[in-house]
Amino acid sequence: MSVLWNGTNDLPGLQQIAGAFAELLGNGVLFKYSIASLFRVTAGFYLAVLLAVPLGLFLGRRPSIQRLGNPLIQFLRPVSPLAWVPFALLWFGIGDQPAVFIIFVACFFPILLSTIEASAGIRPIYFHIAANLQLSRWETLSCLILPAAAPSIVLALRVTLGIAWMVVVAAEMIAVKSGLGYLIVDARNALRMDYVVVAILTIGAIGLLLDGVMRRLAQIESVRWRVGQ
Repeated sequence: MSVLWNGTNDLPGLQQIAGAFAELLGNGVLFKYSIASLFRVTAGFYLAVLLAVPLGLFLGRRPSIQRLGNPLIQFLRPVSPLAWVPFALLWFGIGDQPAVFIIFVACFFPILLSTIEASAGIRPIYFHIAANLQLSRWETLSCLILPAAAPSIVLALRVTLGIAWMVVVAAEMIAVKSGLGYLIVDARNALRMDYVVVAILTIGAIGLLLDGVMRRLAQIESVRWRVGQ
């Protein structure tokens, strides 16, 4: 997308913002860039879920292995996801892959640690019942561990999705040429502050929508677990 300098450094008014919103919506740029950002968030977030949740469930039920791996986890966890940008660009080049990788790193450790805590916190009496019922390992996992840990995991996913949505904006300012983060940088360089405001408002609106979906999912899981008890 090419944006033109509007000849002013003044902050945009409501009428100018509304006009910019109509322009970006009419030419399809806002929709296209929103979809691009959502795709990267979805890819990085789900990749983190697919790896962190099984690993967290395993480590939560294996304290000895968890103690061995905990120093490495605690060493890497505080590192800002954006610190990995140089390596992401070196390994993946320019495009979706480095942004997805940065989002994955941002999501992986919060999900992993929350899943470990949820899995380790399951009351031992439930495993005694499972043993008395002679449940297999798969039945114990699917009928006991996952349902018991699900409310805490879903709550962690809600928080982590918000982190992913914040990180994608920063990642798109560096590694890609599309998305809402790129729109902010491109508009800033062209001194189109009305475009910048539209992008910020869109980011906030989509983030609010995503949080609402995850909040509803957390409520459903919480009710299901209380009923199951």
